[in-house]
Amino acid sequence: MSLPFDPIVEARRQWSERWGEEPATPMAAVTSIMRAQQILLSELNAMLRKHGLTFPRYEALVLLLFSRRGALPLGKMGERLQVHRTSVTNLVDGLEQAGLVRRRPHDTDRRATLAEITDRGREVATAATEELNAAGFTLDALPREDVEAVTRVLAKLRHDAGDF
Repeated sequence: MSLPFDPIVEARRQWSERWGEEPATPMAAVTSIMRAQQILLSELNAMLRKHGLTFPRYEALVLLLFSRRGALPLGKMGERLQVHRTSVTNLVDGLEQAGLVRRRPHDTDRRATLAEITDRGREVATAATEELNAAGFTLDALPREDVEAVTRVLAKLRHDAGDF
């Protein structure tokens, strides 16, 4: 559903009237990022639905696909995906029910459980990735230099926040 006006422009106008242009600028940027995130998540989830995935499950599956042994402790998955333990448990539960991962005990740490990608999980992750790559991860409306600029600008924000 498309709005007949740009909600960020309207929010910025309202913000400027109440608190001035100086705070309206970062508010508009943050709100733009958040709205774009919701749009992208919706589009990515729609693409991944035919693979039985959501974008968060896809991220978890690809994380396991990229790992050296195809398995990671649930705690490490949470750190890398930047989600709470409960969220990792829910992600792995869904992937396990779909036959894309399995849980197994850690080889050396009795307290840890590993999530391990299955052969079916590798197939699904590869097929989904090929489709996302072909669609430019739904960013095909932007020229490549803009995509690079977004990545570069947000890397500064992420670095300052201690993301890396």
